[in-house]
Amino acid sequence: MDAVAALNEIAFWLERGRAATFKVQAFRKAAGVIAGLAPAEVEARARDGRLKSMKGIGDRTYQVVRQAVDGEVPDYLADLRLKGQEPLDDGGTELRKSLRGDLHSHSDWSDGGSPIQLMAAAAQVLGREYLALTDHSPNLTVANGLSVERLTEQLDVVAGLNAGNTNGFRLLAGIEVDILESGELDQTPAMLDRLDIVVASVHSKLRSDRSTMTERMLGGIRDPHTNVLGHCTGRLVEGSRGTRPPSEFDAREVFAACAEHNVAVEINSRPERQDPPDNLIQLALDAGCLFSIDSDAHAPGQLDFLQYGAARAALNGVPAERIVTTWPLDRLLAWAGKG
Repeated sequence: MDAVAALNEIAFWLERGRAATFKVQAFRKAAGVIAGLAPAEVEARARDGRLKSMKGIGDRTYQVVRQAVDGEVPDYLADLRLKGQEPLDDGGTELRKSLRGDLHSHSDWSDGGSPIQLMAAAAQVLGREYLALTDHSPNLTVANGLSVERLTEQLDVVAGLNAGNTNGFRLLAGIEVDILESGELDQTPAMLDRLDIVVASVHSKLRSDRSTMTERMLGGIRDPHTNVLGHCTGRLVEGSRGTRPPSEFDAREVFAACAEHNVAVEINSRPERQDPPDNLIQLALDAGCLFSIDSDAHAPGQLDFLQYGAARAALNGVPAERIVTTWPLDRLLAWAGKG
C-alpha cells in the first residue's frame, strides 16, 4: 500500500471522528515528509530504521509506513476503516443518500488545514458530485481571508483542477463572504461576479441588538450575489471554542427575505454549530425557504459531517426537493445564476 495514501487516509478517519487536532496533524505532517522522498528511498529507510530519525516521523507513523511498504494495510488504518463503517448519525439515512454536493468548505488558503487538492479528492471519495471551495473574505483577518489578488490566484488553481478532472466531479469557485456591519458584502462586486457560489455569513459583533443584526443580515441577503445564508445565528453549542448563544434577529423577516431573494438557508452540519436551531428551521420551512446542507469542513474528514446536517433536516421534516445540495449540478448552477 502507498505509504503517503495510508497516512492521509488515517488523518481523514481521525478528522471524521473529531480526534484532537495534534493527533491528525501528526499523520498529515508525516505524509508530507514521506511525499518528498522517492518510493525506493522510503522503502529503504523504513526497512533499515533510518525513517525513525527523520523529523516529523513518530513511532506510530513509522509503524504505519513500515507496514505499508511491506504491502500490508497498516493495522491502525484497518481498525479505523472498520470503525468508519458505522454512520456518524443514525438519522436521515435516505436524505443523506440524496445529497449530491456541499456548498461550504475551507482550505489552507484561509483557516482550513489542508490543500485544495486534498479537499477535492476527499469529496470525490465520499461520492460528491460537486464541492464549493468557500474560503473567507478579507475582513476576517483572523482566518487569513482572501484579498482580491489571492482569490484571483485561487480561481486559477480551481480551474486547473477541474481541467484535469475526467470523472465528472466539479470543484466550484466560491467564497464565504462576511456580511459587514453596513450590510454590504466583504468583496468587490466584480470579484463576486466571477464565482459560482457565494455563502454570506456574519462573523463579528454577534451580540448586536436585534434590530441592528436584522438590518445587517437583510443587507447581505438582498445583495444579488448571495446564494446561501451561512450559519445564521452564529451559535456554538459545544467544542474547544466553548459555547456561544445565538445572535438575536427577526427570524421571520430574515427568512421572508431569503425566500423572496432565492437565498438558501444553510443547515450547517458542524457538530459544534448545529445552526440554525430546530425552531428556526421550522420558521424557515414555513417561510418557503430553500435550504443548503453544508459541512463547513476545514479538513478532508470533516466533509462527511454532512451526515449530521442530513439527520437534523430529516428530523425537522425538510423535503429533499427544497434542499439545493440534492440537486444535480446543472440545476444548482442555474439557481445560482451561473447556468
